[in-house]
Amino acid sequence: MQIQKCTLEDVSLLTKMNKHLIEDEKSTNPMTMDELEERMTGFLRGDYSAYFFMQDNTAVGYALVKDTEKPLYLRQFFIERDYRRRHLGREAFHLLMDYLQTDTINIDVLPWNEPGLRFWKSCGFAETCISMQYKGEAEK
Repeated sequence: MQIQKCTLEDVSLLTKMNKHLIEDEKSTNPMTMDELEERMTGFLRGDYSAYFFMQDNTAVGYALVKDTEKPLYLRQFFIERDYRRRHLGREAFHLLMDYLQTDTINIDVLPWNEPGLRFWKSCGFAETCISMQYKGEAEK
């Protein structure tokens, strides 16, 4: 597996993968593909860098990392469904850490995303805080 840094030319594929990530983690994000593409473009023009995980010249996943925070912040991490259960996620994560030359990185995981929680804990992550949100009766 290799890492390939993404450019603005990669936004379309990154957006498709991001949509799959949103579906898989059962996110409440209501954004359309056009909105996701606009957001991804903004990320890449701003404080974020994206990286494809390449296997046999095929992008099998990606990571979106905020470069301006210390420690770095891994906002999105995704392995395509057909490539899961082969330890590629763990391999990609460690490859990314080596590429970024860091041994510390922060992530957020949705609390109901049990497969995601299990994956990140298997990579050595530990909980550092619990974020909560209140929605008043009018918003339910």
